[in-house]
Amino acid sequence: MRTLIEDEPEKYQLQFSEYIKRGIEPDDMEEMYKKVHAAIRADPTVKKSEKQPPKEPKRFNLKKLTYEERKAKLIERVKALNAAAGSDEDDEE
Repeated sequence: MRTLIEDEPEKYQLQFSEYIKRGIEPDDMEEMYKKVHAAIRADPTVKKSEKQPPKEPKRFNLKKLTYEERKAKLIERVKALNAAAGSDEDDEE
């Protein structure tokens, strides 16, 4: 942190912006970590997160379609293409 402040202050501002917001200086880092380690040693039990689980799970992949659903979808696409091709022929006349 100290060398980055001296050499590239803009990069320091970008990389350590959260520390700057909280008022943590490079000299305070060692003391902060000692306090954290002491707190962990005093009570090493894992605390359960109080964040609520999502109501609906995220789904990034599509649901698999059955054979009948795929067949119906294909028929719809073919009808749409035929309708579009049919309207193009009417425009040419």
